[in-house]
Amino acid sequence: MEAGELREPREPGPGAETAAARCWEETKTFYENLAPKKKPKSPKPQNAVTIAVSSRALFRMDEEQRIYTEQGVEEYVRYQLEHENEPFSPGPAFPFVKALEAVNRRLRELYPDSEDIFDIVLVTNNHAQVGVRLINSINHYDLFIERFCMTGGNSPICYLKAYHTNLYLSADAEKVREAIDEGIAAATIFSPSRDVAVSQSQLRVAFDGDAVLFSDESERIVKAHGLDRFFEHEKAHENKPLAQGPLKGFLEALGRLQKKFYSKGLRLECPIRTYLVTARSAASSGARALKTLRSWGLETDEALFLAGAPKGPLLEKIRPHIFFDDQMFHVAGAQEMGTVAAHVPYGVAQKPRSPAPLKPAPAAQ
Repeated sequence: MEAGELREPREPGPGAETAAARCWEETKTFYENLAPKKKPKSPKPQNAVTIAVSSRALFRMDEEQRIYTEQGVEEYVRYQLEHENEPFSPGPAFPFVKALEAVNRRLRELYPDSEDIFDIVLVTNNHAQVGVRLINSINHYDLFIERFCMTGGNSPICYLKAYHTNLYLSADAEKVREAIDEGIAAATIFSPSRDVAVSQSQLRVAFDGDAVLFSDESERIVKAHGLDRFFEHEKAHENKPLAQGPLKGFLEALGRLQKKFYSKGLRLECPIRTYLVTARSAASSGARALKTLRSWGLETDEALFLAGAPKGPLLEKIRPHIFFDDQMFHVAGAQEMGTVAAHVPYGVAQKPRSPAPLKPAPAAQ
């Protein structure tokens, strides 16, 4: 061909269009991965089911807590700053929070404009300087936690009502008692003795009955008069609903979200499942518990009446993300079987609090 002579365009060979399309898709995917992920908008606190979680509930901070206890706050803050690019390991509330987020994804698919979802708030008395490590850890695990409350050594309990908190989980038993005294549903969460796999697609929450969902009225009868009198009392008052306990409102919130799935024909595929796991006997005292829930317009998906048998083996089969009980020996039994258990410090079963030690008078000058 002579110089300057135009060459006729060559027809694209077979597969050229497919190769070009594939190249374009790969390029688009590359740049999409570079772009920051768009996160969903946080709901207004008054519209959401707000779960407040402390930093030591969400993450394991055993070494950091040791440093704080043994060496003081300044060394603690220095250590956190030096390690702020190292994410914390997951703590006992971590699987529960991941399950809440899985439910939120389903709710957003079904109700894109609804704010009636779980909203998770990190509540901690840590200094704000520690916040960077907490943010880095949350981003590392791709958690959707936008609201932080860091109080720099002061108790965060006074802020819980402002966040419209439906449930507060902490590793600090004293903070939990403060919250209960303020009328806020709260529990001290404990790590299990061994790791057990839990559902990735369904949130499972198990509750004890008396002094958790219900008041401690019936437990007071047991303590004062024994089991026989308790059975007589429950039979005589079978149709009188028990007063509500500290976590009744949280079960109510779970039930409200469940109904959003039911209304879409998804009762059997609902990603929230609730359990009543009680030491009551079904024949002698179970009817009053079930009738109380019915009177509230509530229900649990499953009701297990154990008549005093250990709860741990049943919980091992259920594999809940969290189990609430007012008695520490049930919490310990659940822990041994690999269940994340939370203690609700409410009712007559609690040990009397020790009075604060008196401070010695200052020496005479």
